[in-house]
Amino acid sequence: MTARRHKRLLLACGGSLGLCCALAAAVATGLPLWVDGTVLCRTGAELVNATGAELDKFVGRLAYGLFHGERVKTCGLGGRTSRFSVFSELLDAVPAGLHVTIIFFCGALVVFSSVASGFFFFNAFGRPYETLHGPMGLYLWTAVCCLCSFLVLILFVSETYGERYDVSFWLFLLVFLLQGVNVALVRLAGMQFPFQGTKNLDLNGGAADLMY
Repeated sequence: MTARRHKRLLLACGGSLGLCCALAAAVATGLPLWVDGTVLCRTGAELVNATGAELDKFVGRLAYGLFHGERVKTCGLGGRTSRFSVFSELLDAVPAGLHVTIIFFCGALVVFSSVASGFFFFNAFGRPYETLHGPMGLYLWTAVCCLCSFLVLILFVSETYGERYDVSFWLFLLVFLLQGVNVALVRLAGMQFPFQGTKNLDLNGGAADLMY
């Protein structure tokens, strides 16, 4: 395999990973699967003075995401499922400003992952002609995606206490790790880190042509 084909293959893989990250972030943002916890039907348990194994009959389930959630209330007579909106019922329990900030960075991650994926494919099969379309752009967009996913994780951990994180939270952790893999792929493709060295540009043809 020639060096050019090897570079194209690595960058195409990076573009595919970036697209997967964008899709995973979009799906995870909308799913009510960020936190999975348990709720106790205290009134029912106190009425029958339930203890030990009997108490399990009064323990329900609570799962919610950034926009809505589901509650399964169990009071000894089977589970009753109900849905609720985070913005109407949980704003007393979660900081509204922090929650909106998390949603903002989720959206930013979807956008920037899509942009990064496009630039990966553009570098693999096109002719980069500006700084942000070349190696510096790949490092920049991937670093922004890493930062956005990291902030989502840190802010959400700051918002919740003591619960068990569910699928969507771990999907964002996976996105963060995949963006780190993309940085490694850019480096393996033979592209130097930004500002590591300067290149002599041939401006005789008019516009700068950063063909690396």
